[in-house]
Amino acid sequence: MEHERILYILDYLTRCTDEKHGATLADIARYLETHTNMGRVSPLTLRRDIERLECAGNDVRFHTGAHNTRQYYIPQKGFTFNEIRFLVDTVSINKFISPAQKRKLIHKFEVLCSEAQVRQLISRVTLTGRETPSYDLLENLEKVHALISERRKINFEYGKSDLNGNLVYYRKDREMIPCKVVFFNDRFYLKCVNEASGDTRTYRIDRMRRIRSGENVRRLPQLPKAEGAVLDMFEPECFKVVKFRVRRVLLDDMLETLGQFARAEDDPEHPDCVIVSANIGISGNFYRWVMKYGENAEILSPPDVRSRMRELLLQVLEKYGK
Repeated sequence: MEHERILYILDYLTRCTDEKHGATLADIARYLETHTNMGRVSPLTLRRDIERLECAGNDVRFHTGAHNTRQYYIPQKGFTFNEIRFLVDTVSINKFISPAQKRKLIHKFEVLCSEAQVRQLISRVTLTGRETPSYDLLENLEKVHALISERRKINFEYGKSDLNGNLVYYRKDREMIPCKVVFFNDRFYLKCVNEASGDTRTYRIDRMRRIRSGENVRRLPQLPKAEGAVLDMFEPECFKVVKFRVRRVLLDDMLETLGQFARAEDDPEHPDCVIVSANIGISGNFYRWVMKYGENAEILSPPDVRSRMRELLLQVLEKYGK
């Protein structure tokens, strides 16, 4: 009975108290009497039980309230409340976790909070716009990480959207070596290497299903290191230092995208512009990225990249006629 009572007290202090909300010995006694089969417990017994909890390594503290009454509480449990709030919001806006999975994950965070803090978690960040279909992303991630750690090849079915937005899955024994999971642009990707050709392949993990393990490999291949800014998940054709003339209003956006690989300076010929230079992976997506800035960004060099940009813009113009 004594051990059971101590566990009830620990559970009560964990759920119902924090730095701002304490519980007196009278509060604890009332809880035990109304919510358990402990009956009435004296203040002296409760004080000894709390001392036993402290001796067992539990961080039980108190502050003195009105009439010199001790208010006992257990402080933050590993995470601060703001950290838990951030993690809950991150789960809430994930597009690839089903509502049922979100509720299950958020409940696990709630048990780390007091009841007063749980009430503050009710207002969560929500997604705007159309949500994508739910996938069992967590299960896929678990399987992929296991295969990487076990150094096994991977086989799976891969889905592509049809005209109605539904995924159509293709069966194929891929026999790829999974090397690395990467989070990019709100999605999880798996980087693989084809053992026969050495080519790198990239797959969206939320579009994989029926993941199966293949044979063991002696060691994981080394993926090529990015020499500059990469604008999508696929391997660029090459890396080149590209110089842009950009309107000043776009400078923040461009520097955030290019990160440490970019530097900017004033444009002496155009006061409303800046010159941005960056080492960038050149691919089809690079040119599409530049196009989104329209007339507000111009490639100055190298000549071959500028020439290719001109060709693509002329092709676009041709589609719209005169």
